[in-house]
Amino acid sequence: MLLKNVQFVLRPATPLAWLQLVRERTRLLVGISGIAFAVVLMFMQMGFRAALFASAVGMHAHLDGEIVITSPRSVALIAMERFSERSLTRALEVPGVQAVTPIYVESGLWKNPANPAATRNIRVYGINPDASVFTLRGVPAQIGRTKLPDVVLFDRGSRGEFGPVVQLFAAGGPVVTEVEQRRVEVAGLFELGVTFGSDGALVTSEINFLRIFADRRQKGLIDIGLVKLTSDADPERVLADLKYHLGPDVRVMSKREYMDFEVNYWNSSTPIGFTFTLGAIMGFVVGAIIVYQVLYTDVADHLGEYATLKAMGYADGYFLGVVFQSAGILATLGFLPGVAIAWGLYEITRSATLLPMFLEPDRCLLVLALTFVMCCISGALAVRKLREADPADIF
Repeated sequence: MLLKNVQFVLRPATPLAWLQLVRERTRLLVGISGIAFAVVLMFMQMGFRAALFASAVGMHAHLDGEIVITSPRSVALIAMERFSERSLTRALEVPGVQAVTPIYVESGLWKNPANPAATRNIRVYGINPDASVFTLRGVPAQIGRTKLPDVVLFDRGSRGEFGPVVQLFAAGGPVVTEVEQRRVEVAGLFELGVTFGSDGALVTSEINFLRIFADRRQKGLIDIGLVKLTSDADPERVLADLKYHLGPDVRVMSKREYMDFEVNYWNSSTPIGFTFTLGAIMGFVVGAIIVYQVLYTDVADHLGEYATLKAMGYADGYFLGVVFQSAGILATLGFLPGVAIAWGLYEITRSATLLPMFLEPDRCLLVLALTFVMCCISGALAVRKLREADPADIF
C-alpha cells in the first residue's frame, strides 16, 4: 500500500508519517494510550510534589515580617526546637528592626465537637493578638477575639475528620470542644489548608496557647521569632547585623530563606520528595519505551519500502525526519487526552485531600516539552533500524 502512494508521499505537503501511523489503527491507539498514561503519571507526580512544597510553606508565606529567627536545632515546622525569647529582645537593639513578635507552635489533641470520642492531632499557633503576625485570610480581622479566655480561630481548610466546625459556625451556634482536654470555643474561621505534616490548624493568643499546653506555661521559650523592619531599612544589612549580634544561639533567616529551609527538609530529608521525583522519571521512561515499541515496529514493518526509497536516492536524513514526525504526532495525540485526564484527577485529588493541586500553565508546558523529548528519544533509537534497510531487500 505504501508503494502505491509513493508518488503522493514524496510531495512535501503529504504526511508520510501520518499515513504510516493510521495504517495500523490498533497500534496507533495503543501508542496514544501509553503516552497519555505517561503524561498523566508525570502530571500527578509533579502535582503532588508541588502541592507538598506549596502546603509546607503556607504558613511561612503569610508571615507579616521580613526576617525569621528559630533555634539552630529546628529542622522543620513539624520538628521545632524552642529557644529563649531574650533573643528577640536583643534583636530590637539592631538598627532597622521595628518590632519583634514570638510565635508558639505545638500539636494538640482535638476532639470532634459532633463526636467527642473521635480525636485527631491539630497544629496550634499562639501569637500576640495585638501584633500583626499572619496575613492569612480571616486572622487579622478576628484575632482580637482570642483575647477572651479559651477562644480560638479554626482553619476552614482543615480535613473533615475534625468535625462539622465550619457548618456549625455558619449556622450561628456555638462551637465548643476540647484541645488537650481543655475546653475551647471556636470564635472565627481563617484559611490556611492542610499539609503533609498537619491536617488542620488553630490560631489563638499566646496566653490561651499557654493555657492549652500545660507543660509550656512557663513563658520565655518560643518556637519562632518574627522580625519586622522599618520602611527605610536595608533587609540584607539588617539580616547580616542580626546574625552577628545574636550569634550561634539562634538561626536567623530571611522569609525567603525560611521557606526554602522548609522545602529543603521535605525534598531532601524525607522520602516524599524523592518518591514523587522518581515517579515522574518512571512515567517518562514508561512513555519512552511504549513510543519506542510503536515506532520500531512501524519501521520494521516497512523496511522493504524504505529500502526501495533508498534505491530511489533518498538519504537517511529523510527517513529520520519521517520517524521524528511520527514521534511528534504521537506526542501531540497522547498529550491531549493525558492533560484532560490529569485535570480531572487534580480536581478529584484536591477535593479528597484538600491539597493545593492545580494544573498550572508552566507545568503543562514542562510536561508537553518532556513528552516531545520522550518521543524524540524513542524515535532516535528506533531509526537505527533504518540502517539495515538495503535496496537488495526488495528482491
